[in-house]
Amino acid sequence: MNALKHQLLGILRYLPLWRLALVLSGLAILYLATTASNELLPPSPSDKLNHLVAFLELSLLARLGWPQARPMTLLTLLAGYGVAIELIQWPLPYREFSFADMAADAVGIALGLALWSRLPPPSANGDNPPYSHQ
Repeated sequence: MNALKHQLLGILRYLPLWRLALVLSGLAILYLATTASNELLPPSPSDKLNHLVAFLELSLLARLGWPQARPMTLLTLLAGYGVAIELIQWPLPYREFSFADMAADAVGIALGLALWSRLPPPSANGDNPPYSHQ
C-alpha cells in the first residue's frame, strides 16, 4: 500500500502532466464552445452547469500544474479565458455572447480554488503533494 501511495504522490507532483492536461482541456473547451452545439452533443439541460463544471476543472488543473501560483493570478487568467471565449462566440451565428456564462465560469473558478484551499497542506516530511494555500 505504501508503494501505491508513493506512486500516486509522484503523479501528483509531476507538474508537466497537469500542465498538459490543462492545455488539452482548454483546447477541448474552446472547440466545444465554438462549434455548433447540434453537431457534437445533444443539448444540455443546463448550459450554465456545463460552464461551472468546465471552469472548476480548469481551476483544479491550473492549481495542480502551478501549485505555488497565487490564487488571484489563476482567477484572473481563467476568468480572462472565459471572457475570451465569449468574445470569440459573439460574431458566430450559432453562438452568442453571454454575461450569464461568464458568471457561471467565475463561480466554477471560485469553487475550484475553494476546494483546493480545503486540501491539507504539505507535511514536514514531504509525504503530501506540494499544495499551496496562498
